[in-house]
Amino acid sequence: MSGHSKWATIKHKKGALDAKRGKIFTRLIKEITIAAKNGGGDPDGNPRLRGAITAAKAENMPADNIKRAIQKGTGELEGANYEEITYEGYGPGGVAVIVDVLTDNRNRAVSEIRFAFSKNGGNLGETGSVGYMFSKKGVIVVSKDVARDEDKLTEIVLDAGAEDLSDEGETWEILTGPAEFETVVNALNAAKIKPEHAEVTKIAANYQKLEGTQATAMMRLLDTIEDLDDTQNVYSNFDMDEAQVPA
Repeated sequence: MSGHSKWATIKHKKGALDAKRGKIFTRLIKEITIAAKNGGGDPDGNPRLRGAITAAKAENMPADNIKRAIQKGTGELEGANYEEITYEGYGPGGVAVIVDVLTDNRNRAVSEIRFAFSKNGGNLGETGSVGYMFSKKGVIVVSKDVARDEDKLTEIVLDAGAEDLSDEGETWEILTGPAEFETVVNALNAAKIKPEHAEVTKIAANYQKLEGTQATAMMRLLDTIEDLDDTQNVYSNFDMDEAQVPA
């Protein structure tokens, strides 16, 4: 394949995603809430909500958390009034960056995003400046500890509608269209193959490899943006050698 961000794959291998599980839960709760607010609380009639619930379950989120997030979206429980905003910009070396934000304070969000870019060798761009480089895809990571047979796994996911499967060393990475994401995750679960990570994300058509100080600065920029409370998702076409990633 491998269409998914190399940076995201490397971070997953290094355990960085597990270290930020609390942040992942917060983002998933916000996504469920906004999906329920915009499309109603019934997942059968709300594809975005259904996908958010599937992703939450893949991260072992308790059912009560999911239920409360839906109720906040539908107004049954009191919750924050989130606004969706997408920012686009450039990191060191001209790497493309997209930041999805869910915020209850637009001014705070743009101020923090702009500062993060400028402090770490990047700059905020105009709407549409880099978005055309990316397409929305489902990405599912499966450990080889639970699925060693590539042929069998390939048959399961392709029959369920996946686009491709690639060998990423200790894991398999499965790529789907957004509409097929839930079906593929369900097929894996039915086969007793639990994904380590599953999400609908944005994937770049081409990746830009950085080295040395530029790669370090780019890692710092992405980490800074991801750590902001309003940040929902960060996408980039950044690539680097895995050996340079801090353990």
